[in-house]
Amino acid sequence: MLALLSARRFGPLFATQFLGAFNDNLFKTAFIFLVAFQLRAGDPAGAATLAVVATGVFILPFLLFSGLSGEISDARDKAVIARLVKGAEIAFMALGAIALALESEVFALGVIFLMGVHSTVFGPVKYAILPQHLAANELLLGTGLVEGATFVAILLGQIAGGLLPIALVGPVALGVAITGWLASRLIPPAPPSSTIPIDWNPVSASRRALGEAFASRELRIATICISWFWALGAVYTTQFVPLAKNDLGGTEGVATLFLAAFSIGVASGSAGVSRLLGGRISTRLSPWAGLIMALAGLDLFFAERHFSAAITTDVGTFLSDPRGWRILADLTILAVAGGIFSVPLYGVLQTASDPAGRARAIAANNIVNAGFQVAAVLAIGAAITRGASVPAVLLGAGLTVVLLIPLLRKLPR
Repeated sequence: MLALLSARRFGPLFATQFLGAFNDNLFKTAFIFLVAFQLRAGDPAGAATLAVVATGVFILPFLLFSGLSGEISDARDKAVIARLVKGAEIAFMALGAIALALESEVFALGVIFLMGVHSTVFGPVKYAILPQHLAANELLLGTGLVEGATFVAILLGQIAGGLLPIALVGPVALGVAITGWLASRLIPPAPPSSTIPIDWNPVSASRRALGEAFASRELRIATICISWFWALGAVYTTQFVPLAKNDLGGTEGVATLFLAAFSIGVASGSAGVSRLLGGRISTRLSPWAGLIMALAGLDLFFAERHFSAAITTDVGTFLSDPRGWRILADLTILAVAGGIFSVPLYGVLQTASDPAGRARAIAANNIVNAGFQVAAVLAIGAAITRGASVPAVLLGAGLTVVLLIPLLRKLPR
């Protein structure tokens, strides 16, 4: 693992994507805290609504432009695209620093949209470039490190966005963007395999990417299962705060502990699955990992029901109770299994697609992924509004993995 991270054919890409994911979440979280604690401190409903709007604004470019980004990544040198995207991020973060200084909600939402565009364009690059730079027995490890690092970067970005003084967020984000651009300059060339002209129409480009992906059974199943996993992750991470506060009587620290356990668990499973599979692209562990996720989610439900919320629970109090450790263990096991579940499916996307259309396959996955996340969060929100408890909602969401096991068994072992 260390040898791969230190190699130029992987290390700079790893650093580039990690810093980009960190910056996305740093800025978005800082904006949400600014709104909640300053701009709309007397309007909790308005602050909560704006937090949802910010998330939607960030996801929107994935739905609109993923197809086009796949076209560009297939037709141009991916290393050049990475450098251009990171150069744009510097400009976006400069605008973000101004937006935060002016305390302008509309301006900041515009910057969040631009960061969504930045991530949309870079998304196909970071996975489609790996088969060009890594040996076959390194691909699963490299993919796992990229996915695991993304979850850790999201966690660290959210923590930093909540802890840093708002005056420092802009300069820090700008410095991170510059560092990411410097790292991107070290990514080796990755010339295109495609000679097909770029379709600059976002609608028809997305239609072509989805059509190609869903015409292949392997790509179709991998896309659906990966998108389910990211939707589940969105459901869990958006409900950690209400779960900790309302159902377990916990503080914000307990919610952060849940987010840390989930993120580190996914990162551990993502990085470790290559060793379990001996470096081979295989989905033979994915059905079993899905089953473990369902069982961990079931035990998590019962563990939460048995936890007393009679007193306010900080992190120390939570960890002093064996039932708290049970909740944390269930959450961590679920997350580790999630990493083992999802990373081999990315390997299928990378190897089952034509090299000339590999980025379009990743782009199709990103489109479906964004759609699944939006639909899942809306469905969960509707269920809670109608009276469903957060633990029951998380249980129901987790058990849906059993519907995917027959699909997973259709993939080559």
